[in-house]
Amino acid sequence: MKSSQLQLCSRPEGHPSAENFSMVHVDLPELKEGQILVRNEFLTVDPYMRGRMNNVKSYVPPFELNQPLEGGAVGFVVESKNSAFKVGEPVLSGFGWRDLWVAEPKGVISLKNMEDYPLSWALGTLGMPGLTAWSGLHKVGALQPNETVFVSGAAGAVGSIVGQLAKAHGARVIGSAGSQAKVDWLKEIGFDEVINYQKQPIRKALAEVTAKGIDLYFDNVGGSHLEAAIDRMNVKGRIVLCGAIEQYNQLERPSGPDNMIMIVGKQLSLKGFIVSSYNTYHNQFQEDVRGLIGKGQVTVQETVSEGLDQMVNAFLGLFSGHNTGKAIVKLSLN
Repeated sequence: MKSSQLQLCSRPEGHPSAENFSMVHVDLPELKEGQILVRNEFLTVDPYMRGRMNNVKSYVPPFELNQPLEGGAVGFVVESKNSAFKVGEPVLSGFGWRDLWVAEPKGVISLKNMEDYPLSWALGTLGMPGLTAWSGLHKVGALQPNETVFVSGAAGAVGSIVGQLAKAHGARVIGSAGSQAKVDWLKEIGFDEVINYQKQPIRKALAEVTAKGIDLYFDNVGGSHLEAAIDRMNVKGRIVLCGAIEQYNQLERPSGPDNMIMIVGKQLSLKGFIVSSYNTYHNQFQEDVRGLIGKGQVTVQETVSEGLDQMVNAFLGLFSGHNTGKAIVKLSLN
C-alpha cells in the first residue's frame, strides 16, 4: 500500500513557495504488533509551521528535508494490531501532510468523545488553536470582566476564538483584520469594533476606537500592531504574545517597537507563551468551550480546501489572508 506525502525539499528564504515542497509516494511497511494503519481525512495548516521550516533552534525541532512534514491530522483506523484502537475509530495525530500512515500510536488520541461535533473541529476550536486562545486569554492574560480587549489577526483560527471567549466573559472586544469581508464577519460574531488595517493605518485607527484605552492585548501579528497597542495600553495593562505573523517571512531581523519606553512608564506586563505548556488545562478548556458552543456564544468558522494537492496552497494562503477561521484540508469527499 502506498502513501502520498508532502516533503520539504528546500528551506524557504523569505516567503515560502510551491518550489519548497514535493509530493512523493512511498510504500508503507506491513503492520507490526502494536501498530495501527490510519487514513487521514482532515489535515491542518498553521502559521507556526513556517518557523519549523528554518534550520534554527526553537521550542520545536525544525522539519527535516526530504522527510514527510508533520502537523495535526484527523483520520480513521483502517487496520489495527493494537488492542487500544479499533478499526473505524476516529483519531487525532501529528502525522499530517499525508493520506495514510503506519505507526505505534504514541501520542495518538481517540476522538470517540467528538460524536456531537464535526471531527475537523478537533484541529481548530476544540483543538490546539482553541486551547491556545483559551489559555492565552484566561491563564496568561488573566482576563477580567468589563475590560477592553484588542485582538490582532482576529479573523484567524486563534484570534476569532479569543474575541468570542472574551465577549462571553463580559469584555469589550476590538479586532483587526485585512478585508471588509472579515470585518463584517467579526462584527456578526460579536466583536464591538473591527479595524481593516488594509484601509486605515493601524495606529490611527486603534486610537480612534480606544478612548478608554486597552486593558489586554492578544498579539498574533507583532510589528506595527504591537506598536499601536503599546500606544493605547492602560497603566498595568497586559500583553499576551502568541505570534508575530507579520514578521515570519522577513529576511532581516526586524527592529523592536519604536515606543518600548512606554512599557516602563505604563508598567505593562508582556508575556509570551507556548500552548503545550498549558496542556494540563485541556479538560477545563473543553468543558468551557463546548458549553459556550452549546449556548451559541462561540461560532466555528472553517476555510476548507479539498485534496492533498491543495495542502501547500492552503499553507501559503495563511500569509496572504486567504482563510477566515481555521484553515483545513479535507482529503476525502462525502
